Amino acid sequence: ETELISNSSDALDKIRFLSLTDKSVLESCPDLKIEIVPDSTGKKLVIRDTGIGMTKSDLVNNLGTIARSGTKSFMQAIQDGVEDISMIGQFGVGFYSSYLVSDKVTVVTKHNDDEQYIWESEAGGHFTVQRDTHGEPLGRGTKVILQMKEEQTDYLKERTIKDLVKKHSQ
Repeated sequence: ETELISNSSDALDKIRFLSLTDKSVLESCPDLKIEIVPDSTGKKLVIRDTGIGMTKSDLVNNLGTIARSGTKSFMQAIQDGVEDISMIGQFGVGFYSSYLVSDKVTVVTKHNDDEQYIWESEAGGHFTVQRDTHGEPLGRGTKVILQMKEEQTDYLKERTIKDLVKKHSQ
């Protein structure tokens, strides 16, 4: 979860940096923020940012590679205590960790240069990407929805979330 918040923070930094030379990039969504919304009833955790977002190409190339490169082999590497996980790439480590706590990951994203897309995957290596024509328009940014595993619902407790954010933002 903290890795995903870090990814959100990076996405905010990227759009902030672009805005230094082109103020218009912020027009699609002027507020720069990260929201963490637990849903205990639906066993979902939503992490939403108004950062740079991803294009369809970003989704397929970055998240698709992560999904395809084998969650099982990644999990095995973690269990074996592998230190160097450089095989995963920029968005990778944090995103892979999603599968440690959730059965299904949904990413809704909107980049200024593209339409809004939905990427979905269950930890089996398969994923789908489609244009989001029915969901709430994001303006710009990314919303990650984790369908939590039964034994990981502690991450939906406000206290747990606050402790994690505090611990990793120092």
